Amino acid sequence: MKYDLIVIGSGPGGYIAAIRASQLGSKVAIIEKYSTLGGTCLNVGCIPSKALLDSSHHYYDAIKHFEEHGISVENPTFDFGKMVARKANVVETTTGGIKYLMDKNNIDVYEGLGSFEDATHVKVSKNDGTSEVIEGTNIIIATGSKPSTLPFISIDKERVITSTEALKLKEVPKHLLVIGGGVIGLELGSVYKRLGADVTVIEYAPTITPTMDKDVSKELTKVLKKQGMKFNANHGVTSVERNGNEVVVKATNKKGEEVTFTGDYCLVSVGRKPYTEGLGLDKAGVNVTDRGMVEVNDHLQTNVSNIYAIGDVVRGAMLAHKAEEEGVVVAEFLAGQKPHIDYNLIPGIVYTWPEVAAVGKTEQELKDAGVEYKAGKFSMRALGRSRASGDLDGFVKVLADKNTDEVLGVHMVGARVADLIMEAAVAMEYRASAEDLARICHGHPTYSEAVKEAAKAAWDGKPLNA
Repeated sequence: MKYDLIVIGSGPGGYIAAIRASQLGSKVAIIEKYSTLGGTCLNVGCIPSKALLDSSHHYYDAIKHFEEHGISVENPTFDFGKMVARKANVVETTTGGIKYLMDKNNIDVYEGLGSFEDATHVKVSKNDGTSEVIEGTNIIIATGSKPSTLPFISIDKERVITSTEALKLKEVPKHLLVIGGGVIGLELGSVYKRLGADVTVIEYAPTITPTMDKDVSKELTKVLKKQGMKFNANHGVTSVERNGNEVVVKATNKKGEEVTFTGDYCLVSVGRKPYTEGLGLDKAGVNVTDRGMVEVNDHLQTNVSNIYAIGDVVRGAMLAHKAEEEGVVVAEFLAGQKPHIDYNLIPGIVYTWPEVAAVGKTEQELKDAGVEYKAGKFSMRALGRSRASGDLDGFVKVLADKNTDEVLGVHMVGARVADLIMEAAVAMEYRASAEDLARICHGHPTYSEAVKEAAKAAWDGKPLNA
């Protein structure tokens, strides 16, 4: 079979690229080595983790907050098995939806491991031992990433686990040790903390969420500590050993002293690495970096002119929505259009509660770049909507150019800021000023009023409700 485009990998980047290319008139095939479509995000990442976060959040509200709303629930309990089953159902429905979209858009789906025979031919090795070769005028590599580990850690997938195993445990840990205070560790740590586990986070950097604005990291640490999570920053892990049902983690603190942590499970969440195993990039002549990333130009084109790469296998943040945008960019570029993607405006989100969201530059980045800026900050506690819902933690911070007033970065901690951040992203896409945001009439009472108030604080230093 010959196709205009072959996409290897059916995660958010791959399946969106395939759909957009088909919409624009290409004959498209997509190759997926697993039996379900959707890649890491839909199967063992974004979607299942959010399902468990929502379920655990409902339970946490029942035991911690219902009473203050006048709702009495005597001795609330949870069925962890049902939570996991619900999560599996959400995943099944979502991945089934991708299969429907493939059929709707006349995209041929091949199940098996895709590997290059040369720059235009891809071999599909199927689970039954058979294989076939298909030909593509253009090919997109969208094979995603896998969890990283540290060289001295042995992941046994039982007690020493990655995010994949953490989403399908048979029990709630008594004491979950989390190595890495980034997005994955904090989200899954939150799930099990809400369900009664002790959770200890061990982070090498001075703060959790080390790539985010320092005010965000500080606020999130304060809030999660209040919820009972324990944090150990500036700790470099030196060993992880399993003894039966016990896991012992040793680390060196800032003073150079050895510290020991003991739990029944250890989640290793130290990032992710590009997944190109078995892809046969050498046969196609595609260059990769020392870190295993596929090298691409501004059009996401590799050194082989008809082969492109998107998502976690290329430079930039490993985010599903970034991969989706790149998939659209490549499909439209191949169709002769002139798409663009602004990597500065890809939002970053942490789905703890309160949520964290950010877009644009952090305050530290502006300082390092020597940009003259002004900052406006507004507390969620000052909002009528926050008082009504009881979600008082957090803030919105707007960073704007000191001379032009253009919004350069927005950072949020609070209820529903994962959705709220898009107001900032849209404004920044059109190069809005802080004054522009401050002068837009926002509904009342809403969480979004915090954006208006923070923008006004950045613009003229005079928020109205603080």
